[in-house]
Amino acid sequence: MIEELDRKIDEMEATLAGMQSAQPEEKILRFQLKRDRDELLAACRELTPADKVYLARHIRRPRIDDYTKALFTEFFEQKGDRLGKEDPSIFGGIALFEGTPVTIIGHRKGHDLNENIKLQFGMPGPEGYRKALRLMKQAEKFHRPVILFIDTPGAYPGLEAEEFGQSQAIAENLAAMSMLQVPVLAIITGEGNSGGALAIGVANRVCMLENAVYSILSPEGFASILWHDASKSKEACNIMKLTAQDLKPLGVIDEILPEPPGGAHRNPQAVYETIRGCVREFLKSTKNKSGKEMARARAKKIRRMDAAWIRIDKAAGEDK
Repeated sequence: MIEELDRKIDEMEATLAGMQSAQPEEKILRFQLKRDRDELLAACRELTPADKVYLARHIRRPRIDDYTKALFTEFFEQKGDRLGKEDPSIFGGIALFEGTPVTIIGHRKGHDLNENIKLQFGMPGPEGYRKALRLMKQAEKFHRPVILFIDTPGAYPGLEAEEFGQSQAIAENLAAMSMLQVPVLAIITGEGNSGGALAIGVANRVCMLENAVYSILSPEGFASILWHDASKSKEACNIMKLTAQDLKPLGVIDEILPEPPGGAHRNPQAVYETIRGCVREFLKSTKNKSGKEMARARAKKIRRMDAAWIRIDKAAGEDK
C-alpha cells in the first residue's frame, strides 16, 4: 500500500513544485492537489509492518551524515581501525552538541545506488566494528557521551569479513559496550537488523523512529529460513515483532520518536528537531551520573530485557 501512496504523493509534489502561474484556474488546481496530497499523507498513518520496512529502507530517508550536519557542530571525523583498514560503512568522530563534547558513531548508507555500493549498503566488516570500539574507548577515556545511529541490513556477510574476524569483532563490541563508563544513547533511524545492528546497540537508552525496524535479521532472511521462500517477506514482517510499536511494550526500546506523515523523508527537518530533543534530554538526565552508575544501569537494563523474553517464551509455550 505505502509504495503506491508514496509514488502518488511524489507525483503531486512534483506537479505543485512546477506551478508558477497565479491564474485562478491554477490556484484551484493547486488547492485540489494539496488537499488530495494531504489526504494521502493522512492515509500513511495506518501502516502494516511491511509498509514500515519499506519506509525504513527508503533511499531518501535521512542518513547519519545528514543527522551530523543538522544536529552537531565542530564535527571531526575519525577513520581506521588502527590495524590497517578503513571501513566507510561505519561513520564516526567527535563533535559538539549544544556545547557539549560527544562522540558520534553509526552505520553509513548512501543517498543513491553508487554511494550505497561504495559503502556496502551500510553493512560493516570487522574493521568497521573495531573502529567503532576504538572511538567508544576513546570517548570513555575523555568522559564523552556516545551517541549511536543505527541503520543497517546487517553485518557484511562476505567470506573476507568472516576470514578477518567478523563474529569476534561483534562479540568484543558487545562485551566492551556493556561495561563502558560513559552515557550511551542509541537511536534506530532506519533498519536495525541482526548482530550488525546490535554490535553498536548496547546503550543506556534506546530510541527508535516511528517507522524504523529492529529485528534479529531481515524479513527476507527470516522467510528464507522459515519457509524456504524469500518472497514471503511480507508474511514474515507480520510475525517478527520488528516495529517500534511491537518492541516498546517488550522493553527492547525505551522511546518511540514520531515521524511526519509519509515517513522521515517527507520532512527531515521535523525529524532532526525530534532527535535534537531526544539527545538533549538524555544528556541532561545523565549529566551528573558517574561512569560506574552508567555501566550498572546498562547491565540492569540488559537483564530486564532478558527476563522479559523468558516470560514471553514461557507464555508462548503455555499457549501451545
